[in-house]
Amino acid sequence: MAIKKATLVLEGGATRGVFTSGALDYLMDQDLYMSHVIGVSAGCCNAVGYVSKQPRRTRDCMIPADKSGNYYYGIRDFVKEKSVMNMDLIFDKYPNEMIPFDYDTYFNSEITCEIVTTNCITGKAEYMTEDHDRERLMKICRASCSMPLLTPIVNIDDVPYLDGGLADSVPVRHAQKIGNEKIVVILTKNQGYRKKVISPALQRVYRRAYKSYPNLVRTIFRRSFEYNKMMNHIDQLEKSGEIFVLRPQVKPVSRLERNKESLEAFYEHGYSYMERRMDDLMAYLER
Repeated sequence: MAIKKATLVLEGGATRGVFTSGALDYLMDQDLYMSHVIGVSAGCCNAVGYVSKQPRRTRDCMIPADKSGNYYYGIRDFVKEKSVMNMDLIFDKYPNEMIPFDYDTYFNSEITCEIVTTNCITGKAEYMTEDHDRERLMKICRASCSMPLLTPIVNIDDVPYLDGGLADSVPVRHAQKIGNEKIVVILTKNQGYRKKVISPALQRVYRRAYKSYPNLVRTIFRRSFEYNKMMNHIDQLEKSGEIFVLRPQVKPVSRLERNKESLEAFYEHGYSYMERRMDDLMAYLER
């Protein structure tokens, strides 16, 4: 296997990440790997699955085959656990029991994998790595995927973290700092998508929920502005041929989609669309 010297950037989007799962499964089926991967939120789950060379694993995590693998909590458990999703199932039972994660391949890989988290104290993005500690790796992934208001804060080395997408939803600028000439970006929303400003009512909810973390609150309030600015930047880079971008060509599923058929269709779209764009991708990587 020849690893292409390039940086792969993977956007989050909760269950929209099945699009990315499909695209990466096609790349893995073609034995195409890149030297650096940066994953944000659900994108980090796809990133570690790519580095561990486990096609279909992330898909199987995101689309449970039966009720035993259902990671959504009901109302009663949501109130008790203060989480919309069973994070222990996703980041403990899945990788260690039900859908085993290949830690050995991951830790021995030549691919550099960075997982984006948001430091609740500073409100800034951190690009975290882990090359030997299984528990810490899954804790970093959990933090990157911990959506504000919907899932609890995660403490790593006594520092509180939340969803990496709050501070850096699509880390293209960080990818540029790595220095690889080629950057491949996989987005989970359509061309032209822009985030709306948070409503005053929701701003009040955030202020109450995270009153101990004023920098985090400021980051959350600025997220739409920063995201939209980055999308404009990505559009310019794509137009000039400096980066390669893959994004859905159909309407994405909802962020917390539960319908199995809808998720499977979005996964298949990611797989088939990556297949259609493969010649374009190779031409970009090799020119």
